[in-house]
Amino acid sequence: MDYKKLHLDKLGFKSLTNIYRNLTIERIVEEGLLNGETIMAMNGATIVNTGEYTGRSPKDKYFVVEPSSKDKIWWGPVNAKVDATIFDDLYHKIIDSYNKMNDTKTYIFDGFGGADHAHSLPIRVISKKAWQNHFCHNMFIRPNSKELENFQPKFTIINASHFENEDYKKHNLNSKTFIIFNLEKNIAIIGGTEYGGEMKKGIFSILHYILPQKGILSMHCSANTDNNNKNTALFFGLSGTGKTTLSTDPDRPLIGDDEHGWSDNGVFNFEGGCYAKTINLNKDDEPDIYKAIRHGALLENVGYDEDSRIIDFTDNSKTENTRVSYPLYHIDNSLMAKGLNSTADHPSKIIFLTCDAFGILPAISKLSPEQAMYHFISGYTAKVAGTERGITEPQATFSPCYGGPFLTLHPLVYAELLKEKIKKHNVPVYLVNTGWIGGSAISGAKRISIKFTRQMITSILNDSIRKSEYTRDPIFNLDIPVKIEGIPSKVLNPRESWEDKSLYDSKALELSKAFKENFNKYGDSIDYLKGFGPK
Repeated sequence: MDYKKLHLDKLGFKSLTNIYRNLTIERIVEEGLLNGETIMAMNGATIVNTGEYTGRSPKDKYFVVEPSSKDKIWWGPVNAKVDATIFDDLYHKIIDSYNKMNDTKTYIFDGFGGADHAHSLPIRVISKKAWQNHFCHNMFIRPNSKELENFQPKFTIINASHFENEDYKKHNLNSKTFIIFNLEKNIAIIGGTEYGGEMKKGIFSILHYILPQKGILSMHCSANTDNNNKNTALFFGLSGTGKTTLSTDPDRPLIGDDEHGWSDNGVFNFEGGCYAKTINLNKDDEPDIYKAIRHGALLENVGYDEDSRIIDFTDNSKTENTRVSYPLYHIDNSLMAKGLNSTADHPSKIIFLTCDAFGILPAISKLSPEQAMYHFISGYTAKVAGTERGITEPQATFSPCYGGPFLTLHPLVYAELLKEKIKKHNVPVYLVNTGWIGGSAISGAKRISIKFTRQMITSILNDSIRKSEYTRDPIFNLDIPVKIEGIPSKVLNPRESWEDKSLYDSKALELSKAFKENFNKYGDSIDYLKGFGPK
């Protein structure tokens, strides 16, 4: 394919001769195997080892300081500043490295971020690795042949995972690895890391910047709907809260499992695939994900038997963050598998999921729009012992809008949009705790059973919870339903499940203090919401 026809010469590429663009999945899989990048695994899936980086490198992510965005971006640890001259230097070095590798293959994926055609972002990802192209094919929205004919990308990622920045100290950067976004030029460059998630979350960050400025709420959530694309539900939650598990419902088609937008037209998926964790994957507990691991799926950093190629999902020798990407149509009960666009009606239910390892928060509570803003900005869950190196007891963690690492604007921008849409469409919001009851995770207490959690989710989805009477939690100001059929009262009211009520009270005050301290860091602009949080 002529690189000039793809306007690659305008990016600085010269005479690229081996260009492979939007191959079929069969060809992409074959390329990865022929190049020695991947190996064949069970059920026709393939495996890649991403080397040193088995997860994102958040301290190596930067945005160029330039006139069009410098007064809009939420600058800080999530969005670090970098000078345009440093971007230009690294950009030219990357292009030069591509040009010097002219005899090797270059892979291009052209597609979209966003299933709503009115708001989708045409994207291009250029890479030297076939498996990275495979990853993009799985994760982004694949165009049809007509859409490819005159495709014009609005944002381009150039992945140069082979290139390391030896001048990082001179550039005052964190390491040889870099992920840099230039919103003026609509280009991102990646160097020094093989991890595929940098491309996925890179486009998510760009959509987080573009869409809210158009009045469209960009969200880190899963979503499902009913068989008529009505009664849509959104599930917000950090890792380990049950976002994927609880949105996977045999009676409700999946819209998507991770990234969505909410426009005047309704809800739409940003992606064309899923990127699921596979550590300790069990086919009985997660049958949909297990079944999705077949031809076209791409596994990352999993352990396997050399002869049988059967995967050992308990193997964490490379990382706890073992993953699999696959097209959304691999999930049988998804809109995409039914031949439908991944769009649905406006949400009629919003569910915030938290895993409170301290055993303090109620299993389910109803939030006012202002409380929803408070808890949305807080984005609370708790890390449990064993989930990360060095954690030996539960630790409170807060991630604004349940997706802090990917926000490009101030959290209040997203929270205000959420409030506006909640009120406009009269959407009830519930906080559901999938964590512990009767004590903390290290006290010998048990986690709330998935059976009870599913019953509570069902009561939200079928509106039976609206018939409940509520009691007010005195510390967290949360409205707790007095009764839900089939759920013991001590599950609904956490204090009742603690033998030592005074210990519960003291631990509740400790968690309340953590909420307040976290909220203070967002500045005076959200002071008015403090009254809707814990006392």
